[in-house]
Amino acid sequence: MIAFLVSLALIWGLGHWLGMSMALRWGLTGLVFAVILLAHGVLPPDHPVPQAIGGSFAGWATLAGAIALVAVYAKGVAWLRARASDPEPPQQGPFSDTELDRYARHIVLREIGGPGQKALKGARVLVIGAGGLGSPVLLYLAAAGVGTIGVIDDDKVSNSNLQRQVIHRDADIGAPKVFSAEAAMKAQNPHITVRPYNRRLTEDIAAELFADYDLIVEGSDNFETRYLVNRVAAGLGIPVIGGAISQWEGQVATWDPGSGAPCYQCVFPEAPAPGLAPSCAEAGVIGPLPGVVGSIMAGEVIKEITQAGEGLRGRMLIWDGLYAEPRVIRTKSRADCPVCGG
Repeated sequence: MIAFLVSLALIWGLGHWLGMSMALRWGLTGLVFAVILLAHGVLPPDHPVPQAIGGSFAGWATLAGAIALVAVYAKGVAWLRARASDPEPPQQGPFSDTELDRYARHIVLREIGGPGQKALKGARVLVIGAGGLGSPVLLYLAAAGVGTIGVIDDDKVSNSNLQRQVIHRDADIGAPKVFSAEAAMKAQNPHITVRPYNRRLTEDIAAELFADYDLIVEGSDNFETRYLVNRVAAGLGIPVIGGAISQWEGQVATWDPGSGAPCYQCVFPEAPAPGLAPSCAEAGVIGPLPGVVGSIMAGEVIKEITQAGEGLRGRMLIWDGLYAEPRVIRTKSRADCPVCGG
């Protein structure tokens, strides 16, 4: 036994001083145990060598097994600690592997590709309204990987919304729409930033709010907000992709007087008289219509950011859901427009 302890002391003490690796020291320890077990297993018990070593084959085998288990356990703990402390490998490029796989169908499109998807990730889009049109717009912009999406609305989810406002769920009834929308968007794509503004868009905050975004999506349900968005965005030179729906029909256009296209007020100089343009609550709306029109709006946003195809500047797309008939009309700027004329 004394010879065994001396051997271990030399292996571990002298080995540490000489800079031997742990693997080599464990290997030498195993060799010592192998010699001892071989001596007890091959030589008779009354032989001088087993007598000098002491103990029995079973005792030494048990000790060797216990030390082996301790060594394996220590090695496993050290490996786990090293793995836990090692930092994640740095992300190469603007996208993680998960994002590259997620956006692969965009990246293979010739009109979008890697540069277009990178532009989407760097884009900042503000959506006015989290209702019928805002629902599909927000979901598809989140899915497309638009990096920063703001949404402003002061309304709460009601039971009657759920027939068409697909971003909200029954459990969201009573919750502010912007927070319900935020939860759905983050659940769909955790790689984006959502900025919810639970308040009404007013003149005193519009300019400061808009200035932080590259593009505005106008999907409100009242003319007051539409004229406000148009006026402030035109003053800042920010394009607006606007949509509206009623009953079976919807429309989409890009308002961008900064690029020579008409603004909203060029085409609609005045709000209609009360009663001539009833709200959805008064006139009704077919449930999937906001999905059709909102999806078109989301597509126009992606095209605008990636500079793919031709947008709806100077044109208005009108969708007649009752007869499944689309049509596009030309729109013109007005020299006497109080927003962009002159």
